[in-house]
Amino acid sequence: MDLRNIGASGNARLLADTPTDLLIDGAWMPAEGGATFPVSDPATGEELARVADASPADGRRALDAAVAAQPAFAATAPRDRYDVLMGAYQLLMERIDDLALLMTLEMGKPLAESRGEITYAAEFFRHFASEALRIDGGYQQAPAGNARFLIAKQPVGPCLLITPWNFPMAMGTRKIGPAIAAGCTSVVKPAHQTPLSMLALGEILLEAGLPAGVVNIVTCTSAGQVMEPLIRSGRARKLSFTGSTAVGKVLLEQCADQVLRTSMELGGNAPFIVFDDADLDEAVAGAMAAKMRNMGEACTAANRIYVQRTVAEDFSRRLADAMSALRVGPGAEDGVQVGPLIDAAGRDKVIDLVADAKDRGARVLTGGSAPEGAGFFYPPTVLVDVPGDARMAREEIFGPVASIIPFDTEDEVVAAANDTAYGLVSYVFTGGLRRALRVAEALESGMVGLNQGVVSNPAAPFGGIKESGLGREGGAIGIEEFLEVKYIGISV
Repeated sequence: MDLRNIGASGNARLLADTPTDLLIDGAWMPAEGGATFPVSDPATGEELARVADASPADGRRALDAAVAAQPAFAATAPRDRYDVLMGAYQLLMERIDDLALLMTLEMGKPLAESRGEITYAAEFFRHFASEALRIDGGYQQAPAGNARFLIAKQPVGPCLLITPWNFPMAMGTRKIGPAIAAGCTSVVKPAHQTPLSMLALGEILLEAGLPAGVVNIVTCTSAGQVMEPLIRSGRARKLSFTGSTAVGKVLLEQCADQVLRTSMELGGNAPFIVFDDADLDEAVAGAMAAKMRNMGEACTAANRIYVQRTVAEDFSRRLADAMSALRVGPGAEDGVQVGPLIDAAGRDKVIDLVADAKDRGARVLTGGSAPEGAGFFYPPTVLVDVPGDARMAREEIFGPVASIIPFDTEDEVVAAANDTAYGLVSYVFTGGLRRALRVAEALESGMVGLNQGVVSNPAAPFGGIKESGLGREGGAIGIEEFLEVKYIGISV
């Protein structure tokens, strides 16, 4: 890759040694016919690099490698898998600055957030390195006393891992980590907007001693053409996908053909509830964390902010002050807190959702219109009196827009919070312990943040219910998604 200056300040550079080819069977190789596609900086629209654009044949080669490597890798000692993951963890932390810069350039988030993501990503490797040593089973006597039951856990087999663009490193390690720990090989397909971070991760895994063929990476623009044949082939045994609910439903239909194990981390429509007994300073800080992480481009982002009417005006003013104070600009520039959205389509959706809410009576306290010029920027925005029939009350905003909806009673807000097809995460701010537990249990979501605006943690199970997904990633349960249970009966 050519070393070059890019970005508005001209002080950011791509790393000269970042791979741009496919990783298949431990080797970097071009796509069939030398096909490539561009990766662009969302802060400027300028091309950063050209990356191999895999064909269906390339995808088959990658799965061939994973299938061939599976028996030997399944037989490796847990300590060997631990060593690979810990080695990769250490390399990620040693190279955090370079990896953060690479992520900022292709994805747009500020450097401070990119550094945070590299740390978060590395923690998945450290967490699952330990889980590799704790894969257990069972032994019991049959009720009749005439047999013994052995319960063994074995790797599910070759996996297909599809990762999104908004957390291009962490969503990779959250899937690859437990797959390696369990003894599974994989084919990884990163989002075409942000492939460089995953390719850099592939190089780190090889350097950490991962055997050839265990992790294969195919970058492509035609995801359906490349991945569907692999899903339907009968040779892969699991699919783990993070992305939109619409795409997840299509993939579930494809997986049904061969009855693949599936993990689905899909869309969200997170309610953020502030009761009148909450500490408002704490609630505003929590709302900023839940709304503005990654410029709001997160499935866990606070989408509907419900505030009890008696404190709604005070909360809204404080939140608008905090949002308007954020500095917007290219993520690689010093002091920038809000980078660009991922692409034109992402920004256009935010523009449309804000216009819809305003047409239905919502008022803008700060922001509310996209700036002119290069890049896909949108200012931090606070809307109040957002009606329940506004599109942003039903759809993921995926941008730096806080929509505030007043409420009066606990029953009313719980019903409104649950009135969605999604159920990933909810947030509740209150000073009352009884109310906190009562509301947390009543909310229909896989995760609840009580008086905190960030719930993600490698040691905790991440996932949702309803149309937000299936299965869990992270925590002690995360490795179970990559293991099959085998019962062995023994007569005595």
